[in-house]
Amino acid sequence: MIPSKSSRHAKTYFSDALEKTDYYLDNQELPGRLVGRLADRLGVTGPATKDIFFALCENINPRTGLPLTSRTKGNRTVGYDINFHCPKSVSVVHTLSDDNHILIAFEQSVRETMQDIEADAKTRVRKRGACEDRDTNELLYASFTHQTARPVDGHLPDPHLHTHCFVFNATWDEAEQQIKAGQFRDINRDMPYYQARFHKTLSDKLTDLGYGIRRTNQSFEIENVPQVAIDLFSKRTSEIGQIAKDKGITDARALGELGAKTRAKKQKGLSMDELKLTWRNQLRELAKHYSHDGTKPVRYGPKKGPDQSVDADCVDFAIRHSFERVSVMQDRRLLAIAYRQGIGQRHISLQGIGDCFNHDGRIIRITEQYKTLCTTEAVLAEERQMVELARKGQNRFLPLYNAAPSFDPKLNDQQAAAIEHLLTTTHQVTIVRGAAGTGKTTIMMEADKHFTAAGKKMFVVAPTAQASRGVLAAEGFADAQTVAKLLQDKELQKKLHNQILWVDEAGLLGIADTSALLTIAHQQDCRLIFGGDTRQHSSVVRGDALRILDMAAVLRTAEVTKIHRQKNVDYRAAVEDLSKGDIHGSFIKLTSIGAIKEVDPLKPNDQLIEDYLKAVKKRKSTLIVSPTHAQGKAVTEQVRIELKAAGLIGKKEIKARKLENLNLTEAQKSDWRNFAEGQQIQFSQNLPKIKRGSLWLVKEVTHCGVTISNHEQEAYLPLLKADCYDVYKETEIGLAKGDTVRITRNAFDKSNRRMDNGQMLTVSKVAKNGNVVLISKSKTTYMLDKDFGHLDHAYCTTSHSSQGKTVDEVFISQPTSTFTATDAKQFYVSVSRGKDAAHIYTDDCAALLEHAAQLGNRQSAIELVSHQYQDIDYRQQQHKEVYKKDNLKLTEH
Repeated sequence: MIPSKSSRHAKTYFSDALEKTDYYLDNQELPGRLVGRLADRLGVTGPATKDIFFALCENINPRTGLPLTSRTKGNRTVGYDINFHCPKSVSVVHTLSDDNHILIAFEQSVRETMQDIEADAKTRVRKRGACEDRDTNELLYASFTHQTARPVDGHLPDPHLHTHCFVFNATWDEAEQQIKAGQFRDINRDMPYYQARFHKTLSDKLTDLGYGIRRTNQSFEIENVPQVAIDLFSKRTSEIGQIAKDKGITDARALGELGAKTRAKKQKGLSMDELKLTWRNQLRELAKHYSHDGTKPVRYGPKKGPDQSVDADCVDFAIRHSFERVSVMQDRRLLAIAYRQGIGQRHISLQGIGDCFNHDGRIIRITEQYKTLCTTEAVLAEERQMVELARKGQNRFLPLYNAAPSFDPKLNDQQAAAIEHLLTTTHQVTIVRGAAGTGKTTIMMEADKHFTAAGKKMFVVAPTAQASRGVLAAEGFADAQTVAKLLQDKELQKKLHNQILWVDEAGLLGIADTSALLTIAHQQDCRLIFGGDTRQHSSVVRGDALRILDMAAVLRTAEVTKIHRQKNVDYRAAVEDLSKGDIHGSFIKLTSIGAIKEVDPLKPNDQLIEDYLKAVKKRKSTLIVSPTHAQGKAVTEQVRIELKAAGLIGKKEIKARKLENLNLTEAQKSDWRNFAEGQQIQFSQNLPKIKRGSLWLVKEVTHCGVTISNHEQEAYLPLLKADCYDVYKETEIGLAKGDTVRITRNAFDKSNRRMDNGQMLTVSKVAKNGNVVLISKSKTTYMLDKDFGHLDHAYCTTSHSSQGKTVDEVFISQPTSTFTATDAKQFYVSVSRGKDAAHIYTDDCAALLEHAAQLGNRQSAIELVSHQYQDIDYRQQQHKEVYKKDNLKLTEH
């Protein structure tokens, strides 16, 4: 859904992209039509002519010549272009067919989905003090169906069946008896919901026409249409290169001939019949280099065995999948997931899924501001249990010290007050909340000395291997372990008896692990300290546990706000603003010191890389951070080119295997349809005939199950043990001497030396036999072979992976394409990594500020239902006690 911000823009769009364009040749495209209940009311239903379209763009009723709505603002949004796209295999089969049966099914699916959208149409009500939205259920839109895609580099267009529905910003308000501007905010928000309904509707109609349906990550494809044909008509940059690679074609001349044969040059004036002939010729040329089992029918193939799944299974999947990583989700996002799960299963309907969802007793629904938010009874119960476990420890112990002892004079007042609180509290559970760079590790070290003097041993754990065995070990806590290790090791748990457990980076903990730690603390009569920052990133799995405990568990919290990491006064002040949630104030300060640099959107990485290389040459520690993996890869590719040119890494490199974790949820890993041949499965637990750590290849995927092989034996993947394995996609990585890399999974090298997930290393040697030698900052060497897999370049990382790291200068790549992953947490973590300087590169400063101001907290189930449950009304409850000592704030909620 793309807005059109002016009548001039909308008219140009009509002339250049909707009505005609140089790649819609002769009779390729179909005439546009005006549709919708508002079109019927106005009497304009029919052909979308230029005169009518332009009049509507000017907010003029084409039948009367009078204004369509009462007000015509100069900067108004004229309308919205809602795009409907067929899966590529559907477009290919349609354009090579002898009739329009697919076109009819497609246009019916578009029309039905637009009726869904129209049923949700609203307008704003602002008269007589009202401030609300009113349902109108009427829209007016121009529908244009096209059968070809925009050509690449002057070549013929590819087959691509798609429809543009240009919806005008107008609707009929029955209550006020007038046409008004529409309220499209909710429709825009619910686009994933409409998309899922469209895909389900279209796939069902194709199934009725005799096609088999194969669900994909984004939508679906028609079964038995070869992937190479789909790729051929996708005109990807690597199209010919991939075909040549698969066929082993390396000769440059042969490669050029293959490209010429499979991509004809553009010729104006071709009819659709002539285009179809050209596309068939391209497929024939492709077939000479690719073998394909042509006996598999695309249409009217053999019927599959009966599918035992029902509508309720789709809803169950949506609940299991969604609430693994969030506690609250909008109802329509849940429904979109359930609809997608039903694609390819004709006996499962949109209506059936909706009915099951509406009657599912596990779901708690709360309506807030024109949307319905959902959680489940199980999620709410888990959060409540965690809170109650923390509450049980109140006033459980005598204080370790009746009065505070003498502290290191280098500590500031806040740090000293925090330690005093830890030593004198009577509570079992305590939180030390500190902003990034406030010296939380210093507090840990000083507190540990006094715990020891009181006869107590402090055990330290952290959520990640890099935080525990990396950062904490480097800070002097050599015995630090991961939370996962503690939860599995019963002997280690026993050692906690009557001692102290400190959890560092506790903001990264989920509800389940936090509850488990609280349970262990009760069992072992152990004091439990959570150290972290609720404004930084939270766990990947469900629940912002530290924030919920801080908010709801009646715990006294020591808050340390004085920042020491940043040396520059203005830089430090900007980070302090971020730590308090003052994004606007921080932007002003960052701009004043030249930290924010607006770059050319066509060359978003050039300035960053130039500045980064200058810092590297000065031997400063550096880190590049970006919100998305895609932008990180783009930056990394360009960085390595420049590093090679500067002689900072070797020009010769080897290609090594790289395994990319698909990060599927347990619900996804328990469904055979989410697997594909060639994927890699690595097990984290021992299972019958399967060893922990072993790597298996997916050989075959059918409704009977997923067959895997480890070159010695074959087995069925135990889908019901989805928590025991991860799924990877195999790719390549170039490694050269001097490359900075990181380990992406806990593992051992060829000499059985342990390597931790997130550990940063430097490539010191790449051998002809494929061996790779890595070296750490402490000069420890590791030997790997090129098939190791769990290795990635470490030049650019996400903010989530950067949390806990400190460098001299941090470089933040934040162009417009990353804004969907931008929020206050991401921006705060990214900017606060540097000691000397932060450099932020964006092509839209104003939009960056807008996105960075979004809080980024995931709502908890307790917060969602708090106004309904008076006994746990955490948001309304006033602070019972407020303790103040100097600048330290200790609050009991």
